[in-house]
Amino acid sequence: MSDNPLDTQFTARTKDYLVGIDSDGCAFDTMELKHKECFIPNIIKYFGLQACSKYGRECAEFVNLYSKERGINRFPALLSVLDYLAERPEVRRRGVKLMPLQGLRDWVARETRLGNPTLIAELDRNPNEDLKLCLEWSEQVNRDIDHMVHGVSPYPMVRESLEKLAPVADMIVCSATPNAALQKEWEEHDIARYVEAICGQEAGGKKETLGQAAGYGYEKGRVLMMGDAPGDLKAARAVGALFYPINPGHEEESWERFHGEGCERFLSGDYAGEYEAELIAEFQAHLPEDPTWPRVQG
Repeated sequence: MSDNPLDTQFTARTKDYLVGIDSDGCAFDTMELKHKECFIPNIIKYFGLQACSKYGRECAEFVNLYSKERGINRFPALLSVLDYLAERPEVRRRGVKLMPLQGLRDWVARETRLGNPTLIAELDRNPNEDLKLCLEWSEQVNRDIDHMVHGVSPYPMVRESLEKLAPVADMIVCSATPNAALQKEWEEHDIARYVEAICGQEAGGKKETLGQAAGYGYEKGRVLMMGDAPGDLKAARAVGALFYPINPGHEEESWERFHGEGCERFLSGDYAGEYEAELIAEFQAHLPEDPTWPRVQG
């Protein structure tokens, strides 16, 4: 049986519009909490970064929160953190031996559904110490998130926007977060009832999930992706969807603008073009591509 909610919960177009919505950092103010309290301490613990924990934390925050990589899947994000650390002169001077995690690099390069279930299946077929360690880390992160993340309400105007869209738009949660965490958070605040499906990392990448839903027959200009990360924009463009950005650090203003004008422009067909381009230009200015710290090559 498929673990993709689109295959069981949402199998056909029921309304004229489709809206995909990211969750962490977009609908909920959970990005900082999850990464700073759950992901990063476990990265330092499981991958032997105690001797350079200050720099490990800085690299992990940059990758996951403050750069154009913001919002990417946890496994490629982990590799990016280690790659940044390998270029830092401070880490080299301390003689810290970083794990190459070649097994994880190989798996990430060939797998499209980067989640714990596919990682477990891979380990059953091909036992690998790197992948075993990464699974242990990922499972511990999930346990910590389950214990830590509760009572975090959606951003103001999220609920009101969902209510406004519900009569005319099919909506799906399109996220790199595990399905169980998404289900818990959306049900805790009674907003799961507005969406047709909640699709996390087990369903595949955002491009795959949004593309499958968009394939149910919506007219051009009637599919919108809402997100806070460049990966959300990339997914939208890959399937011919429009994009509405939730700007990092300005999430409340972004939702107010969507509820007040962006939503109406989308539904009236007056969104594509100059209006969307201005929003995207503003969004892209919020996140740098390169860090400011010194880097050594080779």
